[in-house]
Amino acid sequence: MKIRSSLLRHERVLAYVQIVLGCTLGAAAYPMFLVPNAIAPGGLTGVATILHTLFRTPVGTLSLLMNVPLFIAGYRAMGHVFAFRSLLATILFSLLIDWLPLPVVTTDRLLGSLFGGVLMGVGLGLILRGGATTGGSDMVARMVHMRFQHLSVGAFLFFIDFCVVLAAGFFLQVEAALYAFISIYAGSRVIDLVVQGFDRQKACYVITTATETVKDKLMSELGRGLTILSGRGGYKGEDRPVLLCIVGAQEVQRLKLIVRMQDEHAFVFITDAYEVLGEGFRGWKEVV
Repeated sequence: MKIRSSLLRHERVLAYVQIVLGCTLGAAAYPMFLVPNAIAPGGLTGVATILHTLFRTPVGTLSLLMNVPLFIAGYRAMGHVFAFRSLLATILFSLLIDWLPLPVVTTDRLLGSLFGGVLMGVGLGLILRGGATTGGSDMVARMVHMRFQHLSVGAFLFFIDFCVVLAAGFFLQVEAALYAFISIYAGSRVIDLVVQGFDRQKACYVITTATETVKDKLMSELGRGLTILSGRGGYKGEDRPVLLCIVGAQEVQRLKLIVRMQDEHAFVFITDAYEVLGEGFRGWKEVV
């Protein structure tokens, strides 16, 4: 019981460390890269960036004033822990945008959009890993989803970001919208890497008439365990075992060669596998 309590306390501390670090890095992207180049990468902070460019209003303060009421309105759409962490992250993120005494790194819009997106992506990825979010737009999406469940949260968030980018193109310049798209894309890719990790694995499914031979070869030559799933052919209705083997990306070619050597008519399909936990991969103790 004490061990579990200690582990939970460690996880909570690590979560808040990630949130604080993420807020610092994400907020730094604005004064260093995004705001000086009038790049509004979606969300309410993007709206605040547009207003700053037009009226010189402080980005962080304005973002906070727009975000907090939405969090209060959408509180019941979240769990208590997630709501508290997200409110903390939103306040800290917004204040740091205005308070961090950082220089402008570049006035080149392409560099600003790329590096701003990457830095923002690292920050937001860490915040997500800490079990929080900084977006009032996320709250809007959740509330809309509760009312209209056929609309996904992700689709509505994309719609909000798209509208903000269009507004940047209308009120600022068309170029501002184009660079904002670059920043959003770079940020989203980095968020995926931070949240899901760099050690992406591959889930390989093999359907073969030489099930036992292929199974033995894969286990002996790759040194990986595998699972035998029950399957049935849709055309003939025959029972077909399906071999499932999780391997590193660098091992995929060897797996295909092993299967081909045993059965040239085997059916193989391979997908990305994220967050592979357990023996031979990432340990549970590494998970927040």
